[in-house]
Amino acid sequence: MSGNIDLLSDTLAAAKAENRAALIAYLPAGFPTVDGGIAAIKAVFDGGADVVEVGLPHSDPVLDGPVIQTADDIALRGGVRIADVMRTVREAHEATGKPVLVMTYWNPIDRYGVERFTEELAAAGGAGCILPDLPVQESALWREHADKHGLATVFVVAPSSRDERLATITAAGSGFVYAASLMGVTGTRESVGEQAADLVRRTRAAVGPGRTLPVCVGLGVSDAVQAKEVAAFSDGVIVGSAFVKRILDADGDEAAGLAAVRELAAELAAGVRRDS
Repeated sequence: MSGNIDLLSDTLAAAKAENRAALIAYLPAGFPTVDGGIAAIKAVFDGGADVVEVGLPHSDPVLDGPVIQTADDIALRGGVRIADVMRTVREAHEATGKPVLVMTYWNPIDRYGVERFTEELAAAGGAGCILPDLPVQESALWREHADKHGLATVFVVAPSSRDERLATITAAGSGFVYAASLMGVTGTRESVGEQAADLVRRTRAAVGPGRTLPVCVGLGVSDAVQAKEVAAFSDGVIVGSAFVKRILDADGDEAAGLAAVRELAAELAAGVRRDS
């Protein structure tokens, strides 16, 4: 069974045709529970998200700040497994028809088996994987299986990435490029900063003519004002910690948490419209 890389590409292209950036939301699987996490993803889609990244909870999430680390800890203490991540992808995609990716560190995939992971993700209707700690030079095995199963391989670039490295990453990646707006871990910020616009410009230049590879910006976006700022120069706006924080702030009230993430998604969806 083939994954949904084409659905991801079509969704990003449709947003561009509407003169807006795509809204990409992140939520960990198993948070606050497996069922609750699935419901939260559906609520985010209902609110206006175009794409959702499902986080595979990890005990040492080096890219993630304290908010997502807290959510990962809750999920792991709840016993979440890769099977639950696949179920989350499947049910979220089947319920909405929208693209769902997995964001994961490399170690869980390596231990699970690349062929097994890609086959199951494609069967679940997944669109691909974001792999923040997989060096592009060591990604050939992953990309071989991802390509075979119709899955995108999304690499992360940072303001520190040199132009030569950007060219290597964009040549190997597919779906889109995840541009980290600043050096550091995930979390809300007062300002996204000018570094992000420069990184997007350099990444697009690295892609070169004759090839389409959207550049989407994450790390630090938490409200509609920041979403609008980032949407002015990027193809997609990625928001994670702000959604997770809404659920944490609901303090176990599932209905309140779902309403909060749906509301935030609607605000952000308005923000990514460049003419709003």
